[in-house]
Amino acid sequence: MGVVGAHRGLTSDKGPGFFRRFGTRRIRRTGVALGLAGMVMPLAVALATPAQAAPSCTTSTGPYQKQVEKFLGRPVDGRQSRTDCLAIQKFQINNGISPTIGYAGPITWGVMSLKNAQRAAGHNPNAAGRCPTNRGRIACVDLTRQLSWVQDGSRLVYGPVPVRTGRDRYETRTGLKKIYWRDIDHWSTIYDVAMPYSQFFDGGQAFHSIAGSVWSPPGSHGCVNMRKADAKKYWSLLKNGDDVYVYGRKPGT
Repeated sequence: MGVVGAHRGLTSDKGPGFFRRFGTRRIRRTGVALGLAGMVMPLAVALATPAQAAPSCTTSTGPYQKQVEKFLGRPVDGRQSRTDCLAIQKFQINNGISPTIGYAGPITWGVMSLKNAQRAAGHNPNAAGRCPTNRGRIACVDLTRQLSWVQDGSRLVYGPVPVRTGRDRYETRTGLKKIYWRDIDHWSTIYDVAMPYSQFFDGGQAFHSIAGSVWSPPGSHGCVNMRKADAKKYWSLLKNGDDVYVYGRKPGT
């Protein structure tokens, strides 16, 4: 039996988000029910996309104004301007952060901080040697940097790619695991949610793609959420029995 959680959505940059719990159950075409605990929770705020009309820009200076200005290559003066707001607003829309009003708040800066850490990983995400290099093909998950990659020995095969892991009290469990069940078109019949390219490695915890943004806090109910292209690539690179190693601690948990 097997079930996974899925989520989609985002959160507010000027206050706590509101959440809706998602569990899952897989019903096979033969009618046999599969069941493990569903793992992920979405945010109930609607996902902002580039196709949506952007709301008006705020004139308020955010608490992370200077940091955000520096990240975006804007003049670093710590004062909100119209052009600052438009640049911040574009970043928020592209990364699923709500509201998209150009406010330099903690969510926007948190996403930028993660991007900085992920960029620094470059082509050698395992420079510190935390993920084992003596087990052949292995999928590594760094909770601290919210990164994952696939390596074969010390050779980087794919990645690093951004992921979204378990939130506080629903952390993605650390340690050495093995992929034990895969379902390319996993579906939650309880909550009517698709979870493509699911690869389970620890109970109901799995790699799978999501429809929303992997940058959206607070996180999943334990699954390692991925962008569709990355989850699809993992599906082609991994198989049942392959190792998964999860380490570190997600910021804020």
